[in-house]
Order: sequence, then C-alpha cells, then structure tokens
Amino acid sequence: MNTPANPHAITTPEQLAAIFGEVGEASSRKEVSFVHPHYRALIEASPFAVLATAGPDGLDASPRGDAPGFVQVDNDTTLLLPERRGNNRVDSLRNILTDPRVALIFLIPGVGETLRVNGRASISTEPQLLARFAVQGQLPKCVIAIQVDTVFFQCARAIQRSGLWQAPAPDARARVPSPGTILQALTDASVNGEAYDRELPARQRATLY
Repeated sequence: MNTPANPHAITTPEQLAAIFGEVGEASSRKEVSFVHPHYRALIEASPFAVLATAGPDGLDASPRGDAPGFVQVDNDTTLLLPERRGNNRVDSLRNILTDPRVALIFLIPGVGETLRVNGRASISTEPQLLARFAVQGQLPKCVIAIQVDTVFFQCARAIQRSGLWQAPAPDARARVPSPGTILQALTDASVNGEAYDRELPARQRATLY
C-alpha cells in the first residue's frame, strides 16, 4: 500500500522561494570570500564558537571557547583554532581527516550579531604553531587551520528572540539535570552521580588547559 505524499512537505527550491521570497541585497553583499577587517574585529572579540564538521559516521557540532581572540586570524583567508584538552572523543578531528569542510559560528556576549565562516580545515602539530597558543604554560594538542571560503555576519534576531544575553533565571541550574544525574541514569548507576558532580568543578579547574 502506497503512503500518500505529505502535501505540506517542502521538497524543492521553488517551494522555498515561494515561502521566503528573494534574498535581500544586504544579505547577499555581506558574504565575502575573505576575512574583512570588520569581520576580523568580530573574531578577535569572540570568546566562543561552535565548530561543525561532517564525516562517515555523521555530523558533529561542538563548542570551542577561551579568552576573546582565541581563534587567530593568520591572514585574510586563514583562521587558526587551537584544540585544547577535552573529553578525547575528537569527533570533529576525525571528521576533518575524511572531509575537510567545516563551518564556524562565532558569538560575542552582549552582541546580537554572530559571524559565520565556511571553509576547509587541516590539522597540524607543528611546534612553532602550537607555541603561539600556549596558555598557562600549556600547549594545545593540535591546531586546526581553516582556509576560508565564505564569511558573513548573521543578524541579531535569533539572539533577540532567545534572550541569550539576558540575566539567567535564578533557578536555571536547578531546572535541568546535572552532569552526574545524567551519567548515573545512562550508566545504570555505575557512575555515582552525586560524587561525580561533587568532584567535577575541581577536576575541570585542574584540566582546563
């Protein structure tokens, strides 16, 4: 028995165009193939970015953060992103080995506009390159070099709608499960959630870099 087609499904570019209309001139012209000085200023002010990659096992989007300017603009077509200590899953790095295409979105606390970068990445452990990113005497594990294809800023509507930079609710932490609570549930209590949460802050401070 054939399943009837969903009359509300969008399956063609023409259908999208009918809903959203034409791209405005400003939206088209803000996209460039290099790091314009104004875009460089946004990157250097950003302490947080999300890195998106694709690989044979699927997609990945993971957070990256440090002091503002932690992503260095090497030249107007190259960004350098240090890979710090983490959970050792290295999902992004594994993906880059098989598919160099990456995307980044930079956020700046208190600023509504975000910056989007699309490009192609490679991974390096060149000693002088690692030394450029030393923090508290600690080197990154490696550096991701991103050759820029396109750069453009995203308008502030998403940040405005989400209220992202507004003061958090006083009970924000209590309204969501803690890392220990999640791990205890997912491991059938082989991880002691209370102990995990108690030890986590000190462990994070000791292994930040």
